[in-house]
Amino acid sequence: MRISELLRLSVFSALVAIATFGATLGAAGQAMAFDDKVFDDKTGVKPQSSPWAVFQFGFSAYKNGRKEQAAEAYKYAAENGQIGATWKLARMYAEGDGVERDDYAAFKFFSEIVDQDVEPGSPEESYVSDALVALGDYLRKGIPGSPITENEVAAQEYYMRAAANYRNPNAQFEMGQIFLNGKGGVKASLKQAGRWFQLAAEKGHAGAQATLGHLLFQSGKIVRGLAMMTAALERASPSDQPWIRGMQEEAFAAAGEADRRTAISLADDILTKGGGDR
Repeated sequence: MRISELLRLSVFSALVAIATFGATLGAAGQAMAFDDKVFDDKTGVKPQSSPWAVFQFGFSAYKNGRKEQAAEAYKYAAENGQIGATWKLARMYAEGDGVERDDYAAFKFFSEIVDQDVEPGSPEESYVSDALVALGDYLRKGIPGSPITENEVAAQEYYMRAAANYRNPNAQFEMGQIFLNGKGGVKASLKQAGRWFQLAAEKGHAGAQATLGHLLFQSGKIVRGLAMMTAALERASPSDQPWIRGMQEEAFAAAGEADRRTAISLADDILTKGGGDR
């Protein structure tokens, strides 16, 4: 290679390095400038900061592992009307994520969310929908060491709001369980249970698909039921896999060889197309 070509390559490489370094410094400078506007490492959130800007800072801090700063930013944003910040705080306390786990604190944050006047179809409906289910889960079992005691009737009301008003698949699954087992003063109804399981299954809820498949299997629809349980097991979360596997394996053992083969093929079709029984 000629010396002139080497010089041109060296100059080009130097220019690229300078440009890249400058861009990195520029991005870092923008981030630092943004942080400086709303947050101080020593004193926390600066007074009179924009709640939305603080919420954005909290999200950025959380992603970068600065969860203590994120929690502080979320608290400020939540106190100043940012429903998304309230939801993030609730989740952090419910999971002990960056803060000490406190289910009662999470319960109170979720309660603040559902008290908001949020109409179905609004950009913030997912926060309310999720909060309703979380409150239902807490009330179904109670929170030890807190004023929140087991109350299946109240839990059912929260699930119903989330299932009917916001079409939340987790809530629809819980309503299916309530009607299947006759909980909270509700009269057991296989028809109503199947309706709710169907709605959740169509949205890809693995637990609803498995339970609906089990009901179909028991009613004599061997292939369809086994296929739904098999598909549900494939897409289930790790926490749901054990009970779905037990249900599926029991049905698989009871089915004939021909039905098993057909069910496996149909399960693949269900997984390819998505959703559940239609």
